[in-house]
Amino acid sequence: MKLKPASIAKGCLLMAVAGAAIASSHREAPFITTTPKVDGTDFYMFRSYEGVATNGTGGRSDYVTLIANYQPLQGPYGGPNYFSMDPNALYEIHVDNNGDAREDITFQFRFNNKLNSVALPIGNQNVQIPLIQAGTVSSINDPNLNLNESYSLTVVRGDRRKGSIQTVAASLPKPVDYIGQKTLGDAAAYKAYADKHIHTVNIPGCSMPAKVFVGQRQEGFAVNLGRIFDLVNAPVEVLLNPALKDAEGANGNHYIQKQNVTSLALEVHTSCLTTGSETVIGGWTTASLRQARLLNGAPQSGHQASEKAGGAWTQVSRLGNPLVNEVVIGLGDKDKFNASAPKDDGQFLTYVSNPTLPALLGLVLAGNPAAVAPTNLPRTDLLTTFLTGITGVNKPANPTPSEMLRLNTAVPPVPFASQNRLGVAGNALNTDVNKVNDNAGFPNGRRPKDDVVDIALVAVLGGLCVINGDNDALKLNSVPGVPSLTSACKPSSVPLGAQSANIHDAVDQAVVPFLPAFPYLNTPNPGSSNL
Repeated sequence: MKLKPASIAKGCLLMAVAGAAIASSHREAPFITTTPKVDGTDFYMFRSYEGVATNGTGGRSDYVTLIANYQPLQGPYGGPNYFSMDPNALYEIHVDNNGDAREDITFQFRFNNKLNSVALPIGNQNVQIPLIQAGTVSSINDPNLNLNESYSLTVVRGDRRKGSIQTVAASLPKPVDYIGQKTLGDAAAYKAYADKHIHTVNIPGCSMPAKVFVGQRQEGFAVNLGRIFDLVNAPVEVLLNPALKDAEGANGNHYIQKQNVTSLALEVHTSCLTTGSETVIGGWTTASLRQARLLNGAPQSGHQASEKAGGAWTQVSRLGNPLVNEVVIGLGDKDKFNASAPKDDGQFLTYVSNPTLPALLGLVLAGNPAAVAPTNLPRTDLLTTFLTGITGVNKPANPTPSEMLRLNTAVPPVPFASQNRLGVAGNALNTDVNKVNDNAGFPNGRRPKDDVVDIALVAVLGGLCVINGDNDALKLNSVPGVPSLTSACKPSSVPLGAQSANIHDAVDQAVVPFLPAFPYLNTPNPGSSNL
């Protein structure tokens, strides 16, 4: 039986790789909690929808936007140093454009923090101020800034450490974090200031110019974070009733929307990312630190002068699909996953084939691990997506099993107002004959509006097997290329039955504010207001 892409999409029910779970990657591994400046929180990759028509043409539709977020849960009030990036770190966005689970293109970001040593005359002495600003700020490298952040951008083709490296930009200014309204004005004024830091750059080997922005943004990921980690502190009757979603109220608690993150955003022409006839690209982001550091107990005056870093780059953070490490990988292997590469993901296979999250949900919601956990083990429904991408949606022609976010660049983008928050499957389930067709969302890449939490929960609790039916309509009883892995992925293997399609986390991604254009994520929350 040959299935059409729309049928595949309907069956996928927003299937998420690796059984990705119920939040995004915030403080997801033991070591990374000690180095929050290199903690990757979210990764987005989507066809740019700025200015596109309902048929997916025009505007910036020929471009792909890649956004890597770092430094989770930034309290906007967190001064006086706020959230500058680490000059001793290497931040990277990787693209695999031939399905072999190895990076073919890597964009590297390195940061430089320049202390200006602004001083005030106090009596007969000039004394350095203790803040990073000496007055209001409105321009690039404003003279009132006591600390200027800048970054370099390079592109590597081939292996990230052994490939051909070329400079895209040697020094680009980064906006200061949104200290508050007295320093930087209201939200409109800060947006105008930040927009001055959207740079047009030329990538060697690419005939079309790209855009880059690095700066603080409002946290855009909707998740009931506190209640979820408190043993899913919400009634079952709420979680299984989609009508009881709210952004902030009796059921929802979207606390992290009050926080900020730092975004590394690129907009690159599609032709610069794909190769040959392959239209599917894979992407992930990593951060690395030097292998060794020396701490000086008597540092010289300066900025971040206590540390001397050296040695080889050592990867400490990795993120492709939302939340593989946070709630799928076992606690003892979380640091190991953060240091790993997609080509080596076979070592984590058991966490996906025999996931613990469904049993944990059954335990805390019903006092019985078997109450909601699907019985088709190994979970071939999750493994298929985790390993290869989805046939007819975002599976490359010759995939190597690996975990990464995959985007089919041949699928046209959809204007923000018409996007289905449930992505590909939501589009397939929408029977309105006048609908705007939308196959451009998660798991075909990831847009800011895509409600990946609800999508993932449906997949983890067996929604795919309900749709797969007794006759393996979606071919989920086995894993392509891994004939030893088979299971009976069918409705009788799902304790929740059809209710598995109703599961949600009580907050609504669709109501989160975003920008209509690059860099898409919203202006950050201010550290203070004029109230």
